[in-house]
Amino acid sequence: MLSPGEVLDHAFLDVRAMLLEIAATLDRYEDALRRAGSSLPLKPEDDPRLEKIYQSLMLLSRPDSDKSRVEKILELFSEPA
Repeated sequence: MLSPGEVLDHAFLDVRAMLLEIAATLDRYEDALRRAGSSLPLKPEDDPRLEKIYQSLMLLSRPDSDKSRVEKILELFSEPA
């Protein structure tokens, strides 16, 4: 079994890359909205997929959880859009 430090040692760069990809996707989305003449700030409720992304990020931002974050996010994305 890995120690907490070892878990981060093994996963940190991959997690960092995934978070950067999420940030880049949201930036591209905002850029597309601007090009389309839509107003900002983002309104996640305008697109259920975007709402689920933001809800997932909120789940991930909580340092402690009573249930697996993976399980919660899987449940969130299994709900009809």
